Amino acid sequence: MEITKSLFYFVLAGLCEIGGGYLVWLWLREGKSIWLAIIGAVVLILYGIIPTFQPAHFGRVYAAYGGIFIFLAVLWGWKVDKVTPDRLDLLGSFIALIGVAVIMYWPRG
Repeated sequence: MEITKSLFYFVLAGLCEIGGGYLVWLWLREGKSIWLAIIGAVVLILYGIIPTFQPAHFGRVYAAYGGIFIFLAVLWGWKVDKVTPDRLDLLGSFIALIGVAVIMYWPRG
């Protein structure tokens, strides 16, 4: 159950970071309303709060989060920007997720 909760927090933080950043991107790069940027900034603040619920220390959580972010960014690009990942995108994401598993969940002792 602890791993499931941890993964939930990683995914939620990732969606907040990517989603918030994407809203700011739309404002600056595509001339959308400043309200998108404001909402994006609030979502990015949530991204900063969510990882504090992880059971590990800061360095480990943020190191592992990098792998989750890689995977989610590839999925975001695929589903939101309609850019199909190639084999190397998928391979790199898989390797990053292996890193997450080792950093966060591999038994220590």
